[in-house]
Amino acid sequence: MKTTERVIPTLKNMKQVYENYTEEDHLVWEILFNRQINNLPMAATEAYLVGMEKVGFKNEVVPNFETTNDILKALTGWELVAVEGIVDDEVFFELMSNRKFPATTWLRNMEELDYLEEPDMFHDVFAHVPLLANQQFVDFLQALSAIGHKHAGDAYAIELLSRIYWFTVEFGLIRENEALRIYGAGILSSAGETAYSLSSEPTHHEFDVDKILETPFEKDSFQTCYFIIDSYQQLFDSIGEIQDKLNEKLKGKIMMN
Repeated sequence: MKTTERVIPTLKNMKQVYENYTEEDHLVWEILFNRQINNLPMAATEAYLVGMEKVGFKNEVVPNFETTNDILKALTGWELVAVEGIVDDEVFFELMSNRKFPATTWLRNMEELDYLEEPDMFHDVFAHVPLLANQQFVDFLQALSAIGHKHAGDAYAIELLSRIYWFTVEFGLIRENEALRIYGAGILSSAGETAYSLSSEPTHHEFDVDKILETPFEKDSFQTCYFIIDSYQQLFDSIGEIQDKLNEKLKGKIMMN
């Protein structure tokens, strides 16, 4: 999929200053990487494991965005764009509709290894980037983001689209070889939720756009339910339905008012 690319003015001067990373930063990355990578061979989607090999992340050093971008651009046309933290909806969706993934450049400190209120570079890069090497997945991400950018000023529309994003890109499961595997970055960056999401404790639903749009999500705890896709093609093929269902709900809201 191709879009007209343009520079996002508010972010054009931001970059990862690699030489500013400290020994502690590299150590934090190494600890988090080693702790989680051992959980993933039997838990993560094959696309993530293949993507990890392609992007070449190592445990001993923080990834360099310039090197990673060279690889991603060659594979799928995507790249990382450095941001300070969470960006507003319009910028977030516009970036990704132009195949630019916003990623923070800071890492948590040693006292915050197990929990952060705001995603850091380990989540943004370790968990998200390997899937950016999968063409079907990024085609879905780009198309969903284009819908989000179109509705960026509508809080109700963004809430609904956030549920789609949350239960797919962040907390999605996929069925591979008759077993459940993880592709959601929110799970892939969490050792605890990796085990929990695949257990019998939460509820597992088949992928259903209507049901996702009606399901609020948990921000500060493990999810109570997860949605399962059968393939990344299924995910991409759902874009038309997502747009149609969103339009129906927006029209219904207008009529009620």
